[in-house]
Amino acid sequence: MSHPNDPKLRSFVDVDPASDFPIQNLPYGVFSTKADAAPRVGVAIGDQVLDLAALEAAGVLTASTAKGVFAQPSINAFMALGPAVWSKTRARISELLRHDNAELRDNAELRKRALHPRRDVQLYLPLAVAGFTDFYSSKEHATNVGAMFRDKSNPLLPNWLHIPIGYNGRASTVVVSGTPVRRPHGQLKPPTAEVPSFGPCKRLDFELEMGVVVGQPSEMGKRLSEAEAEAMIFGFTLLNDWSARDIQQWEYVPLGPFQAKAFATSISPWIVTREALEPFRVHGPAQDPKPLPYLQQAGANNYDLTLDVTLRTAKMAAPQRICRTNFKYMYWSSVQQLVHHASSGCAMNVGDLLGSGTISGAEKDQRGSLLEISWGGAEPLDVGGERRTFIEDGDSLAITGFCQGDGYRVGFGEVEGTILPAA
Repeated sequence: MSHPNDPKLRSFVDVDPASDFPIQNLPYGVFSTKADAAPRVGVAIGDQVLDLAALEAAGVLTASTAKGVFAQPSINAFMALGPAVWSKTRARISELLRHDNAELRDNAELRKRALHPRRDVQLYLPLAVAGFTDFYSSKEHATNVGAMFRDKSNPLLPNWLHIPIGYNGRASTVVVSGTPVRRPHGQLKPPTAEVPSFGPCKRLDFELEMGVVVGQPSEMGKRLSEAEAEAMIFGFTLLNDWSARDIQQWEYVPLGPFQAKAFATSISPWIVTREALEPFRVHGPAQDPKPLPYLQQAGANNYDLTLDVTLRTAKMAAPQRICRTNFKYMYWSSVQQLVHHASSGCAMNVGDLLGSGTISGAEKDQRGSLLEISWGGAEPLDVGGERRTFIEDGDSLAITGFCQGDGYRVGFGEVEGTILPAA
């Protein structure tokens, strides 16, 4: 049987060559239909969603001895079964969707129950987020921010090249793409003010990130090797960690972001498995100085993954691209982030979500936040004839991403959010 990543594989489901969701991808999500309002697990194939709960009920797909693994409102129960089951299940789904396999292709009744047009389904947050940690791992992003607010000649703090910097965020406000985001309130203290005031954020921003989905737990007190951390990663999703820059500027000393990041984090509804991304692994930037031994990595733990950000104002008919960059630029890899997260003995749980940190490149059009694009507001961006330094009410931000294969692409769909006025 061909490997699910074989570029020659074709599905009996029609898939446009430019689609994010060929048979080589098969990302997991949670959906419902008008006929059946119960959220359950499915995978995207072309412009269809394959109902894994229906296949499980029909006896053609078995993930474990436990029944109903896919008849769940999240993928957590499936992730808990472990990497061997993930791989076996993906191979079986691929087999069922192959153009030369009659098992599902020629079963009209089961096809009708199991395949749904994506435009007709309701998509949900795909996982129950156990905990959320956001990192700060793009050297270009950290350099830009340091140059803006600290020392242009020495923008990185002394610890940055030695340790993946992160902070614990809020799982309670992780939302699925399409969920409107209300402008947050907070304490504000511009440089000209003697004391802070409380009011709506005036410098609202996006952060282009990837989300790392942890699919296996680790014990409290246990450290992780590179191989162990890699095996715990179920997959990746697009992530926008909305940021209130003016709230953050006042509150972050001495303990870092708090309310400035707690109000909303958006993710795409599809989680692309680590196995589907295997053909696109690359080595990240050279790390100098060499990390401490526990953070040194032998594998190619970055991914050649193109990322785009578009902005559409309330007056625009179509969005405008404001950033194109690549996940391969990240200085600290997702594996290193997870190794470091557990290095103190911190227990990791099924459903933990790690934000990569803002992904920026060396060029101006590769900057993954408006803070960088507008250089703190000093260089306004022209968007459809309007000027933007930060996000205004009614603006919509969308992030897309894909890895380009030979004649196919493995994509992530979209994470979109529109800003509503402060309450």
